[in-house]
Amino acid sequence: MNISSMTGFARVTGNARIGEIDYSWFWELKSVNGKSLEVKTKLPFWLDAIALTLKNKTAEYLSRGNVYACLDVLVQNEEPKVKINEQLLQQLAEQALKLYQQNPDRWQKPNPAELLNIRGVVEVEDSQLDEEHLEYLQNQIVSSFVECLNILIKDRQAEGNKIVSVLSGLLIEVESVVKKIENIAINMPERLKAKLMQQLDLLLESAANQISEERLAQEMVLLVNRADIKEETDRLNAHIKTAKELLQTDGAVGRRLDFLCQELNRETNTICSKSTEIELTNCGMQLKTLIEQFREQVQNIE
Repeated sequence: MNISSMTGFARVTGNARIGEIDYSWFWELKSVNGKSLEVKTKLPFWLDAIALTLKNKTAEYLSRGNVYACLDVLVQNEEPKVKINEQLLQQLAEQALKLYQQNPDRWQKPNPAELLNIRGVVEVEDSQLDEEHLEYLQNQIVSSFVECLNILIKDRQAEGNKIVSVLSGLLIEVESVVKKIENIAINMPERLKAKLMQQLDLLLESAANQISEERLAQEMVLLVNRADIKEETDRLNAHIKTAKELLQTDGAVGRRLDFLCQELNRETNTICSKSTEIELTNCGMQLKTLIEQFREQVQNIE
């Protein structure tokens, strides 16, 4: 049995060495409930090209949930390249010297260090990977992502096992209440008949004519048919059986269980509307509460 929750967390680290440069990274994956599968990634800008690959990989393993994937990359032993804008530096030097020569009392002699600190004169560039090395690094990072994805799946399955335990317990309670409703319904026709006869006796005390036995039988049949809940309890038992079977299967069963919650609730509402006794109504309300608790847990299942 491998029913998964849509809630989970995983973290994986990885590293690679390309030339003299060391790359290290860590993945963090977090998933929460969602009607379908949605993957959002947070990557360094120079690795944006792998975003689609990551989403496709996730779709191979998961079918539902909002998944958030965050990647941090640390680069060590990298020797940055210094680039001087010589044309800009020359122009600035000429203007500074010109100002100094025109007003030597007001201006200081141009200082090369100050000129180099002017924005745009000096640019520091990180070492750029060639296409082959970049592809290699991307493959390593994607492989690490898949490893993290597998850990996330195990975490979701562990959480799913806890939810299945809770759902199984709730189904036992639902089944118990349905059994109680069935026991109440067994003697309901006799109680309805007695109640009807009591009402008729009160009515006939002031009536001029007696009601025929045939008419009385017809009214009794109509009343009993309207109050009959056997069809509803039979369907409730069938839905409970199906839910138990789904909890023992593998794969994504969340949507099917959610549909069963709707059907369980529908039958319970019908029973409550047909109820003529407070005990039956109370059982119906208890059943609705249990079904709602069941549905809330089902929302977490993939």
